[in-house]
Amino acid sequence: MADHNEVAYTTADGNDYLAHEQTYEGFLKLTKYGTIFVVAILVLMAIFLT
Repeated sequence: MADHNEVAYTTADGNDYLAHEQTYEGFLKLTKYGTIFVVAILVLMAIFLT
């Protein structure tokens, strides 16, 4: 049977955890700034289109 004592992603060959963390941080930044941008557009629409 398989050995379940070790987490698979820590023992697999070829994993680049640093690249994974950088990609996730980029995703979080994009989400944060994208949300701020959409809220700003909505605020401007509320001001100028009413």
